[in-house]
Amino acid sequence: MGFETLMGDEAIALGAIHAGLGSAFAYPGTPSTEIMETLQFLAEKQKAGKLDGVKEAFNAQWCANEKTAYESAIGSSYAGKRAMVSMKHVGLNVAMDPFVNSSLLDLHAGLVVVIADDPGMHSSQDEQDSRWLADFARVPCFEPATQQEAYDMTREAFEVSERFHMPVMLRITTRLAHSRATVKLGGILPQGKVKKPSAGMDWVLMPGIARKRWHAVLEKTKSIQAFSNDSSFNPVTKGQKKLGVITAGLALAYYQENLEEVMAANGGQAPYHLHVGLYPIPEKSVLEVYEACDEVLVLEDGYPYIERLLRGIVKPSKRILGKESGELPLEGELDPDNIRPALGLKARAVLPVPKTAMPGRPPQLCQGCPHVDTVNAIKEALQGHSISAVFGDIGCSTLAALPPYNLIEATVEMGASVGMARGASISGLKPSIAVIGDSTFYHSGIGNILDAVQHNSPFTVVIADNLTTAMTGAQPTIVPSSKMEAVVKGLGVDPAHIRVLKAHRSDHETNVRVIKEEIEHNGPSVIIMVRECIESYKKARKP
Repeated sequence: MGFETLMGDEAIALGAIHAGLGSAFAYPGTPSTEIMETLQFLAEKQKAGKLDGVKEAFNAQWCANEKTAYESAIGSSYAGKRAMVSMKHVGLNVAMDPFVNSSLLDLHAGLVVVIADDPGMHSSQDEQDSRWLADFARVPCFEPATQQEAYDMTREAFEVSERFHMPVMLRITTRLAHSRATVKLGGILPQGKVKKPSAGMDWVLMPGIARKRWHAVLEKTKSIQAFSNDSSFNPVTKGQKKLGVITAGLALAYYQENLEEVMAANGGQAPYHLHVGLYPIPEKSVLEVYEACDEVLVLEDGYPYIERLLRGIVKPSKRILGKESGELPLEGELDPDNIRPALGLKARAVLPVPKTAMPGRPPQLCQGCPHVDTVNAIKEALQGHSISAVFGDIGCSTLAALPPYNLIEATVEMGASVGMARGASISGLKPSIAVIGDSTFYHSGIGNILDAVQHNSPFTVVIADNLTTAMTGAQPTIVPSSKMEAVVKGLGVDPAHIRVLKAHRSDHETNVRVIKEEIEHNGPSVIIMVRECIESYKKARKP
């Protein structure tokens, strides 16, 4: 098949297609977004007959949220087609219910769950480590160290999923997702055939059946552990025994960049080394390194996952060095420089950098952004109120918390603005306003509207409808904006208090007047502020 230069996300997408992918589902979220974008691009090429070697069409769909995406992937596996679902790390929180329960199912076809973690929080509100959640669900987890492994492990993950009849996680990080390398491609497998589901009850998770399925999962863990112990993705390299090194994922590259100097400092010998690319942790190899060496250093991006688990595998008679022991930073990304002290190396000599006062460049709303007009209208409408609260949500509108707007007072997670504004209002903090984007509203704001209608909660929701999922690159929302009003009406909001406005400075006075009216309403009201994202507008009209 030759070679291609690919980002990690692109390598995963192509690996899935070459593994006989039937359907893929996702919700956009950096750093995982490009997986689905690549799949959709290649799906169009396949339909046009321009995707070499791929004879069968495959589905690649954005979904309302990560939970619906995961559930669709489960259904595809049920039908006998290999399925993949991709999301960022905090998206797995949304999909935890189907994720954990799917490990109990007797899967009919491979199901691969790609999770893109974000150490350093480049575009996220936390840097949680998804390896803990794979362990929690007791499913195998691959962690590629290179773009080549991202491609190879994606293919292997489908095989492992079908071998153990359970989902398999593929955990990547931002740096791997968005960097490029040359990847050697393999052969293309055909899709599986649609199967008539068995007549058994293994997919009906009533308590009595679920207990049997949970027992089956626990029995599988023995075989999965043995598989990990013997996997070529968990290689051990014997070496000098003063310091043993265990690496995981992309930390392997940082270790290798320093290896020549480490060897020079140790008489030309490399350390005893275990690289972990497949979980559960290969206990047999861990014990080998620990027993052979005086000390063990763990290099891993994210939480001190391996470091903590080591203490439950080995007898604690030797030092285990890593993040919790203080040799490595506990937050942010690892890199070739910040691991040097732990390897016994001095800091690199660098050229002096003149001290220059650089201007701060915080993120900001784009010039011409419709949210600016929405924010300005809300600010003016709230003038004269001695007490008020404005809750924001994940997306571009979060930036209204920064100067010069200083409007948004809290942003927690997807959809929280609506629930928080409702809770504040019924506690007596009024007026309370939720500001939420159209895609985020469909993702997880809808449920809170149902609560508000049921309890007649006195607050206002402002849906900043810019006709796209803007912050992640202008992907389409799951429902067209033309149907937004009908959706809100269908949730039970009084039609007299559903107001559709144009988010433009020419309509400023009208918008201020309507917002003032609705925040005085003693019940739930929804204001839909509509104008296309300026970047989406430019992208759609680019020749």
